[in-house]
Amino acid sequence: MLGLPQGLEDSVDLTVIVLNWNTRNDLRACLASLVGQQHEHAIEVIVADNASADGSREMVAAEFPQVRLVVHSQNLGFCAGNNRAVPDNPGRYVLFLNADTRVTHCALDTLIRFADEHPDAGIVGPRLLNLDGSLQYSCRRFPNLGVGFFRNTLLGRLFPRNRFTQDYLMADWDHSTPRDVDWVSGAALLIRREVLRATGGFDEGFYMYCEDVDLCYRVHELGWRVMYCPAAVIYHAIGRSSDQVPTRATYAFHRSMYRFYRKHYARKTPWFVRPLILPGLVLRASGQIVRYRWRNLKRRWAQRRKH
Repeated sequence: MLGLPQGLEDSVDLTVIVLNWNTRNDLRACLASLVGQQHEHAIEVIVADNASADGSREMVAAEFPQVRLVVHSQNLGFCAGNNRAVPDNPGRYVLFLNADTRVTHCALDTLIRFADEHPDAGIVGPRLLNLDGSLQYSCRRFPNLGVGFFRNTLLGRLFPRNRFTQDYLMADWDHSTPRDVDWVSGAALLIRREVLRATGGFDEGFYMYCEDVDLCYRVHELGWRVMYCPAAVIYHAIGRSSDQVPTRATYAFHRSMYRFYRKHYARKTPWFVRPLILPGLVLRASGQIVRYRWRNLKRRWAQRRKH
C-alpha cells in the first residue's frame, strides 16, 4: 500500500522522506522504484525539495500525484531539509532516503519486518550497492584518531589497506549477515518514531556530512541498538547532489568532521593532539579544493583549444 489512506493516518507503518536538490532525473527514478511495486505495509512518501531550480517539483506533481511534496524556500542542507519535512504524526518508522537511490523489490517491507523483529533497534540500515552491483561500505565503526590520520593524510594512499582503515570500514566482514554496527549511512536510514522524537532528528548544526554518524552516536548513548539488515537492498549512485558543487561539499565535509570531533571526541583526545586537529583538516580541505580548481582549469583550457 502506497500513499496515506484517507482516515488511516495513525496506521501508517513507514514514512519515507526523499530529500532533493536539483536531481530531477535521479528523483524520478527513485520515486518510480517506490511507487512501481506493491507494499505489504502502509507507506507514505514525502519529497522534501531544497529550492530546486531544475523542474523537480513540477515533475513530482505531474508524474507522482500520490507523493506528498514539501517545498523549502531555500536550500536548507541535508539535516534541516530532512527534519523539517517530517510530519507531526509520521509512521511507526521514518526512512530518510537520498534521491539518488533505487529501492529494490520488497526492500521497504523487509526493513519494517526486521525492525519489528528487533524492538530494541533504534536505527536500521539496508545493504547499499553501487549501480554496478558492487558493495558500498554503508555501515562502519566510529572513527578514531588512527582512522583520521590514515584517511586524511598521504599515508592513506600509500597504505590503503592499513588496519585502521580496514577496521573502520569493517572490511574483515562480507556485509552479508545482519549485525549490530556503530553507524549506518544517512543515504538510507530507518529510524523508529520514538527514537526520532527522543533525539530530535539530525543535528542541524551539520549542514551535510557526518550527520548520520552523529545521530547514530546519540542513539547509542540513549541505549538503543543500531543494526544492519543486508536482506533489504537499495542501490545508491553516491554523491550526485554534492558533485554539483564540489568545493562547497569539500568545505562542508571538513567542517562537519571538525564539529563531530568537538562534540564527541575533544575531551577524550590527548592534550598534545588537540592543537593539530583543526590545522590538519584545513590543510586537507585546502588541498582538495586546489585540486578541484586545477582540474577544472585544465578541462576549460582543453575545451578552448578544441574550438
